[in-house]
Amino acid sequence: EMQLVESGGDQVQPGGSLRLSCVTSGFDFSRSSMSWLRRAPGKGLEWVSSMNKNGGTTAYEKSVQGRFIISRDNAKDTLYLQLNNLKTDDTAIYYCAKDWIGNIYDMFRGQGTQVTVSS
Repeated sequence: EMQLVESGGDQVQPGGSLRLSCVTSGFDFSRSSMSWLRRAPGKGLEWVSSMNKNGGTTAYEKSVQGRFIISRDNAKDTLYLQLNNLKTDDTAIYYCAKDWIGNIYDMFRGQGTQVTVSS
C-alpha cells in the first residue's frame, strides 16, 4: 500500500522558517518524481514545487521561488520542503504528492501538515 506521511507543520511568525518532511512507502521512491501541493483556507489545491527522481531538476510556483527549497533523500525514501521567510499567504495545509504531472488532482497525496503563519 502506497503511503505518504507529512510532518513538520507548525505555527510561526512572519519571516520564520519551517522544514516539512514526507516519509514514503509502498512504491519505488527513487524512481518517482515528487511534488508539494498546498491548500489555503477557502481556496483550491495549488501546486508549490516539484523535483525529478534524482533531484537534478526542480521547479517552484512563482510566489515561493527563492524562499522555499525542495529536496529529497532517496536512501531514506523521504521528501523535504524548506520554507523560509514565511508570509501570512503561505498559511495552508501542505501535501506531499507522488509524481509531477499537469493535473495536480490526479497526484496521489498524503494527509497533509498544517502550516500557519501569524503574528
